[in-house]
Amino acid sequence: MLHRDFMDYHKTRFEDHSLLIFKNTILVGLLPANRIDAVLYSHQGLTYGGLILQEDVCFKDVAEIFKTLLEFLKSNGIGHLELKLLPSIYTKIPSEEIDYLLFKCKASLIRADILSVIRTSNKLPIHASNRKRGLKKALKQQLSVKEVDDFSEFWNTVLIPNLEKQHGVKPVHSLEEITLLKSNFPKTIRQFNVYKDTEVVAGVTIFETPQVAHVQYISANAHKQQLGSLDLLFHELIENVYADIPFFDFGISNEHQGQHVNSGLLNWKESFGGRAIVQRFYRLDVTNALYLKDMMI
Repeated sequence: MLHRDFMDYHKTRFEDHSLLIFKNTILVGLLPANRIDAVLYSHQGLTYGGLILQEDVCFKDVAEIFKTLLEFLKSNGIGHLELKLLPSIYTKIPSEEIDYLLFKCKASLIRADILSVIRTSNKLPIHASNRKRGLKKALKQQLSVKEVDDFSEFWNTVLIPNLEKQHGVKPVHSLEEITLLKSNFPKTIRQFNVYKDTEVVAGVTIFETPQVAHVQYISANAHKQQLGSLDLLFHELIENVYADIPFFDFGISNEHQGQHVNSGLLNWKESFGGRAIVQRFYRLDVTNALYLKDMMI
């Protein structure tokens, strides 16, 4: 049985069509999703997505869940499902059942994004001279890194002006929205700022899970090269704050729906030791649930 669940945060931006999946009365799965006409999308307001499953479900259970999901969508006038998979580093246990089921259902790969990731238990040594020089500059300038609960300094002084000047855009989250999210998830959304005396000169917003520290926003003022602010910031995060989290995720370096790679951004992330994993996006016809029939022998 399937039920809809509504995400208040995105209710004005998307036609929410999130689904709860039950086996009898036990919740076994959740699909955050939104609907546009006859297409159901892994929720477009979320960085990552996919079908979220209970840890104790086995492959046969997942196959039945996915088959039931597709049949439910068909019965509700939805013709296609676009599913973005959760990158493997975010799962606490191996969980790639959906990857196989998408193959069986003849799903099409429509997008792939590169994430730059550090495995903290096996960090690569920093060889980039720019990173080493930047760290020395920051220490010489006596910059300091502080965790703060108030996002306003970073948003108003650094992030918003930089995005407007460089790209003509605003942050995906307004100051009010990120503050609301922080109030809802006080331990997993964290803000780290870099200060020159009392002036904020750089910052990063981290979305944290037990497995991954994910960089949601990075920005620094126009003096970042002279100050080495970002070099100090990421040295502190990678070597100290998140040394015991399995993965540090710098996020994607793609543009135009995964078709292009921002080489400068990618090189910068790789200079800290980040290496590529891929997040995949699929599209499938919900009637292809028929290919799951008689799959098990």
